[in-house]
This record gives sequence, structure tokens and C-alpha cells, in this order.
Amino acid sequence: MHTIKFIPLPSDAVADLRGQGHDAYGNRPERTQSDGSGNPCRHCLGFVPKGAGMLILAYRPFDTLQPYAETGPVFLCADDCAPWTGTGIPPILTSSPDYLLKGYMADQRIRYGTGKIVAKDDIATYAAALLDNPEISFVDVRSARNNCFQVRIVRSE
Repeated sequence: MHTIKFIPLPSDAVADLRGQGHDAYGNRPERTQSDGSGNPCRHCLGFVPKGAGMLILAYRPFDTLQPYAETGPVFLCADDCAPWTGTGIPPILTSSPDYLLKGYMADQRIRYGTGKIVAKDDIATYAAALLDNPEISFVDVRSARNNCFQVRIVRSE
């Protein structure tokens, strides 16, 4: 079974969004303050602390527009934060009892039959099993309740 790696949003894209950049819909990110409850930053893969500045924006974790390129709302720390480099399950995947995992092929299209609601304690096992299939290039983790993109999982080299 493959070992896996959780990939945060790219630091250059996050820096652009914190500056003058635009989201997937061409809008400037909304700036607000975190209420400290369920605001997972997709860069540090931790939670935006209560009272801290937060960005809300539309994000599409795909290279091109195509039918399987889902777009949805995500949160980011408004201030600089270090990208996740840890091992194990990132903190943002600990606040819900389960998550939706889906495998994607190299053309960034869903591999049918891979989408599954998985208990948080089984995320690594299911993702590694999907990535054992050479047709699967990556696994995206989404909220099981709101379908928001959480993080991408790839094979660890």
C-alpha cells in the first residue's frame, strides 16, 4: 500500500489571493474574522483562530475548466501562515466525523466508483487504497456535509 501526502493550496496562489488576486469566479476574496468554529485554512491545514482575519473565496483545485472541475468555498488565514508539511492527518480533518473522498485520474476527471463517505479515522487507509490503483493520480477530500474542498492527497515519494 502506498504512503500518502496531504497537499495544501500552493503558497504562491495563497500569496496572490492575500494580495490583489482573484478567486475562481474572478472576485476578490471576502475578508472577515473567524468565529473560531470550523474555519479550516487550506494552506496551513489548521483552523483559523477565533478573532483572526480570514479570507472566504471560491476555489477550483483543477488546472482547466471541464465538467468535473468542481468549485466551492474555502477559507484561508488572512495573515501569513506556513504551508502544511506535517505527517499524519492534518488538523482540518479532525473536526467532522467523516469526509467525502474521490479518486481522480491524470486528466483530472473523477474515477467513477471511488467516491465514498469515509470516517475520519479511515481517511489515510482509504486514500492509500485508492492510490494503489495506477489509474488514480490523486484523491480529493471534501466535506461530507457541504462538499467544500478540504485537501488533496497524493502518493508520497
